[in-house]
Amino acid sequence: MIELEGLTKRYGEKVAVNNLTFTVRPGIVTGFLGPNGAGKSTTMRMILGLDHPTAGQVRIDGKRYDQLKDPLTYIGALLEAKAWHGGRSAFNHLLCLAQSNGIATRRVREVLETVGLTAVAKKKTKGFSMGMGQRLGIAGALLGDPRILMFDEPVNGLDPEGIHWIRNLMKSLAAQGRTVFVSSHLMSEMALTADHLVVIGQGRLLADTSMADFIERNSRSYVRIRTPQRELLLDVLHTTGITAVEAGDEALEVDGSKAEQIGELAARHGVVLHELSPQQASLEEAFMQLTAESVEYHAHADALPSEQQELRRQQQQWGSEWRRS
Repeated sequence: MIELEGLTKRYGEKVAVNNLTFTVRPGIVTGFLGPNGAGKSTTMRMILGLDHPTAGQVRIDGKRYDQLKDPLTYIGALLEAKAWHGGRSAFNHLLCLAQSNGIATRRVREVLETVGLTAVAKKKTKGFSMGMGQRLGIAGALLGDPRILMFDEPVNGLDPEGIHWIRNLMKSLAAQGRTVFVSSHLMSEMALTADHLVVIGQGRLLADTSMADFIERNSRSYVRIRTPQRELLLDVLHTTGITAVEAGDEALEVDGSKAEQIGELAARHGVVLHELSPQQASLEEAFMQLTAESVEYHAHADALPSEQQELRRQQQQWGSEWRRS
């Protein structure tokens, strides 16, 4: 378990992390999200003792990182994809880590097999591709067989097979009861991997909730309907107090209603339906809505197509409404 309490980091006048308090629990994959400059990397570095907090504290299974004996056996992390000496082989890189933490040599061979690098174990790492480097970094995180694992952008440089592999690896580690904390900008991948989300913006905590609750709270849900008996359906819905609005493709949209309710009404009144589908925003849309006012680096609005400008305006409006709720 990772516990943050009032964690704050200042660089002069700049507040990179602002009073963060949350817990990363075992048995689930926790996603760590935020726009560029939100403070994610700084937070992860403070968890590992690479940066010292200005205020607050981090506990790893109840201890500070510098209190851990053989820390790789407590927490394994991938923060920098190429944090190794290019003149060393993959095997020797991992062997150095193992020897510094009292880990048996056989474990080096095991993790190389796990990440699929056995065939290149004796090759110098300076010739490794980005994907191979990611696999080596993951091997280093797994080396101590730790109960806690932390990954920053783990799918960078991986091919589709590698992405599928790391996704299943993280899920299997969590299923074993381990704590898995992963940061990524790939929302589609996070949606397939994470069970719980911690979202920060400008160093502050914006959300600490389940994936399902995050999407439900930060996005519009509605029912999409298509029918050749449009006017009849509108009358039926109106008499029951349901408001439908026209979409641009001859469909109707109803906010907040259940598809089952509308389907039963249509059947009762003999209305033919060609489509009746509940719609939910993606994780990416929900994330952009919540963080619209926390994005530090914006492209110039005049350079955006008009549709994207309108989407940006809606995202900012949704973000303001969410904060008032």
